[in-house]
Amino acid sequence: MASPGRARLDGSLSSVHNVALELAVQDPAGARIASDVGARRVELCSALGATGGITPSAALIEAAIDAAAVVPETAGAPILEVHVLVRPRPGGFTWSAEERALMVRETVLSVDAGADGVVVGALTPEGAVDEDTIRALVAAAGDAEVTFHRALDVVPDQLTALAVLADLGVTRVLTSGAAARAVDGVDRLALLAERSADLGVEIMAGGGVRLEDVPALAAAGVDAIHLSAKRAVAEDGGPGGGTGGYEVTDDAIAHAVAKAVRELQLR
Repeated sequence: MASPGRARLDGSLSSVHNVALELAVQDPAGARIASDVGARRVELCSALGATGGITPSAALIEAAIDAAAVVPETAGAPILEVHVLVRPRPGGFTWSAEERALMVRETVLSVDAGADGVVVGALTPEGAVDEDTIRALVAAAGDAEVTFHRALDVVPDQLTALAVLADLGVTRVLTSGAAARAVDGVDRLALLAERSADLGVEIMAGGGVRLEDVPALAAAGVDAIHLSAKRAVAEDGGPGGGTGGYEVTDDAIAHAVAKAVRELQLR
């Protein structure tokens, strides 16, 4: 359910508003950092920078869940939840029958491995929510939570889509408010947050989030803030290895954002 503290459309907070932190991570080390800083959840994926994220391997899912089970360093922080991105390929959100079947199978395997939830998105060729696919994925997830990712940001009518997703049993949506960066979509985020209070679906702001954006996003009344907190590591790919390099979760960025979120809870 949405948090009790909601934003008015003028941007002011109606009451004390608790905001969860979710980090997008790509390895067990990232999950451990998220746990240590007191994040509520991670979205586990692979190839984030190169593709926007695709489904991680089964072994990676298991390793990240093991890392998340370690007691966090932050006093009073909850055990970290692991939510697995289920996206079989980059390049849009309209899936073939074979891809839909694969997504259902990946959802079942992720939950069976111990994931707390899955992150999915599916649209019709016309750009509306693919209700049949989402219904199948929610059923495959069972008691695990389902997050609808930023496919929502290319849907023409986000408010109608939000109501559809709530009816389908989706727990939360990840959105930038249809802007390139979430901080530029705060007006739409506030509108979605206000509408979500009646629908029972959470609003999580994400998309190019930086440390300095946290107060404005929280003031929009969202339930959670999502970012990757990643940095690139340059490395020679070797013969046939492409440009080389890879991404890791930046401990300093993660700690700074988590501290900013905690400070908001104390106001």
